[in-house]
Amino acid sequence: MRTTDSRTERKTEKETWCLGGLCGYFLAVRLIFMGTPEFAVPSLGRLIDDGHQIAAVFTQPNKPAGRGKHIHTPPVKTFALEHGIPIHQPAKIKTNEEVRAVFEQAAPDACVVAAYGKILPEWLLAIPKLGCINVHASLLPKYRGAAPINWAIANGERETGVTIMQMDAGMDTGAILAKRAITIGEEETAPELAVRLSHLGAALLSETLPRIERGEIRAEAQDDSQASYAPLLKREDGLIDWQRSAGQIANRVRAFHPWPGAYTFVRGARLNIWRAKEVSPDVAGNERTREVEAGTIVRLDETGVMVWCGGPSLLRVAEMQLEGKRRMSARDVANGLRLAVGDQITDSGGR
Repeated sequence: MRTTDSRTERKTEKETWCLGGLCGYFLAVRLIFMGTPEFAVPSLGRLIDDGHQIAAVFTQPNKPAGRGKHIHTPPVKTFALEHGIPIHQPAKIKTNEEVRAVFEQAAPDACVVAAYGKILPEWLLAIPKLGCINVHASLLPKYRGAAPINWAIANGERETGVTIMQMDAGMDTGAILAKRAITIGEEETAPELAVRLSHLGAALLSETLPRIERGEIRAEAQDDSQASYAPLLKREDGLIDWQRSAGQIANRVRAFHPWPGAYTFVRGARLNIWRAKEVSPDVAGNERTREVEAGTIVRLDETGVMVWCGGPSLLRVAEMQLEGKRRMSARDVANGLRLAVGDQITDSGGR
């Protein structure tokens, strides 16, 4: 349990600042940080740079990944090791007494969470004086859930952002402390957007946390009627439905990069689509193409493979990868497979 003396000591741990003749102080906050992927690293780094006391870092256990099933170390763990911060990687939290003991002994002012990957139990949320504060990669209440970046792109959103949220027992349902929006690039992939959002989130966290400590922020309840969800990605999400419009398919190519990937089948073999863009149907150069089935190749040239889609609409595929091969230009893949105008790219694996 936190004592008055320890809290008084922390009040003395402050740095003064002056800007344009105005001076004030910055109060260091004692924190526990919880995060796992690369997205969380800038937030942890910013907390360290800002002079906050990181009592412990919680991250997911090391897991096998890739074809070789090599053990993968979470990026947050690597970063924390480099900075000498105690690390904990529990497989479970809900009934874990060791986790409870770490939190109670550390007596953190706040717990900062960024893409940790587990739902926190109510007993944990209640321990920090300022609660648990989440850096979420969407403009809540839109895109609550595990994959907000991917589904924002897949659904054709033009804008997204980050939200600093006061966590509660629900799935991303807590009160909003701060928000900041950015525009999604027309050809931006999920990993590229994640990098930008990770730095935006770190900057917003840096601004917001001291204001929370000083009691300057009034949390705003979310409007549940405006909520949408971004569920964890599944392999089948990447299977291309050629009845969708070319724009929708192009969005999913960007959204599901690198996993599960946007994929189809040709002659029974899986074919990943890595780069694609909607183009005018006039590019096909033949009015009769409007009569062909979706998923049909209607043109091949140096710019790529043109595939007829629902709508009707036209998708130019620029880069592909045949199962077991390396990524190549779509034209080179087409040449290797001897694809021709009129060939079908199916969505059923040719089975």
